[in-house]
Amino acid sequence: MLAYGFAQRALAGGVIIALLCSLISFFVVVRRLAFVGMGVSHAAFGGVAAGLAAGIDPMLAAGGFCTAIALGIGWFSRKGRIHEDTAIGILFAAAMALGVVLVRMAGAYNLDLMGYLFGSILALSWTDVVVIAAVAVSAAAFIILFFKELLFIAFDEETATASGLAVRFVYYGLLVTMALTIVVSIKLAGIILVSALLVIPGASGLQLSRNYRGVLLAALVIGVVSVVLGLYLSYAFDVASGAAMVLVLFAFFLASMVLSPRRSYMRRLRGKAG
Repeated sequence: MLAYGFAQRALAGGVIIALLCSLISFFVVVRRLAFVGMGVSHAAFGGVAAGLAAGIDPMLAAGGFCTAIALGIGWFSRKGRIHEDTAIGILFAAAMALGVVLVRMAGAYNLDLMGYLFGSILALSWTDVVVIAAVAVSAAAFIILFFKELLFIAFDEETATASGLAVRFVYYGLLVTMALTIVVSIKLAGIILVSALLVIPGASGLQLSRNYRGVLLAALVIGVVSVVLGLYLSYAFDVASGAAMVLVLFAFFLASMVLSPRRSYMRRLRGKAG
């Protein structure tokens, strides 16, 4: 498999995206932003359609569009004084509707959209891999620089605000980071499935560990292994790579629930072993 150039590019891009998504998934799960990720990823359809209609790179258009949607979610939920889920529902529906209208106006064929809806990681070029790596480095830099602040806000936002922490800046920064991560991940799993990459690794890690270091490590390992194994299975059985990766991720999540040290039978087993 790795003898082919497309497989090498897919593996390199997939591992980078897996590391990035798994790192962010910890905060997505703890901060309960899973619906935000789903809303922004589906809203990317509007950005892709805008790019096709305007004759520009759809991924570039999706990047700007998703960033605007993410910032809009933050603004509506904080300034508009409406619940975050409500803001997501409104903007998600509006973005999807705009995408449908633009696709019709542009006369784009369904084939133009299939790669964005379901992923086309095997079509990655080395330029795409470099762009993914650049976004990953930028996003990881933000997470590392503001890691303590993100942890503080994730577990106790009210106290973080009272202590004078720049909660608004960190919150909006996380939303933008999520949006850009979603955009570069679209070619891996597609618009429909990409939100799973931002949720399942962190959710699995929370099942396996009681401290944030263990959760992060478990999420990173599960994310990378799932992408690599999903790529292999997609090649071996000729199935969609994005769907294969998400199904492997789901299998790891089920296994993490069964093996979670929080389960009473696991505590009993550990007690007998000790």
